Amino acid sequence: MLNFTDVTEFILLGLTSRREWQVLFFVIFLLVYVVTMVGNIGMILLIKVSPQLSSPMYFFLSHLSFVDVWFSSNVTPKMLENLLSKTKMISYPGCLVQCFFFIALVHVEIFILVAMAFDRCMATGSPLLYGSKMSRIVCIRLISFPYVYGFLISLAATLWTYGLYFCGKIEINHFYCADSPLIKMAYAGNFVKEYTTIILVGINFTYSLTIAIASYLFILIAILQMNSAEGRRKAFPPVGPI
Repeated sequence: MLNFTDVTEFILLGLTSRREWQVLFFVIFLLVYVVTMVGNIGMILLIKVSPQLSSPMYFFLSHLSFVDVWFSSNVTPKMLENLLSKTKMISYPGCLVQCFFFIALVHVEIFILVAMAFDRCMATGSPLLYGSKMSRIVCIRLISFPYVYGFLISLAATLWTYGLYFCGKIEINHFYCADSPLIKMAYAGNFVKEYTTIILVGINFTYSLTIAIASYLFILIAILQMNSAEGRRKAFPPVGPI
């Protein structure tokens, strides 16, 4: 797939053009970013060092926190830089890198959530066989699929975006490089890319959402079929401090 673009950089217009709002947004998003990083990294370390948190549920949760760290770091640093910068530029390769990791990490996070729903389904539906059905090897296989599938899908989508034709001074009315604005600004090759992206996104989200909903429906059915009131109370613990 050939690249016929003469664009070397893009302009990210960001959230606002008013300087006082830019400074305020910088402080807010910096605090949110720091809290996000500390929370997710702390979660990963806590699960890593605590033997009590060695169950499959916390294994998937640690990977979800890991993906959140990379997801936040893919967009936020450049956004913070542009909030205080006058040029607000991002290079063409940098824009493609942002698109690649954004698409990949979205898919990875979605399918990790599906794996977590499946894990809860196994724990509720087959508690006696849970240890064998959700062994270490099974968990590694379940967590490998989101990474492999997400990055392959993202690679194909990013290469297709690389093949689009851009010309002139490109302004992106966003605070990061997203696939959708790039498709709309392309001069050629965008029609098939746009509709193919819509179809693939629809299939992926429908597929993952169906599995997640089906898993939680099985959990609900298993709980309703419990004969013991005590078992139901354990399945639906009261909300409040322990």
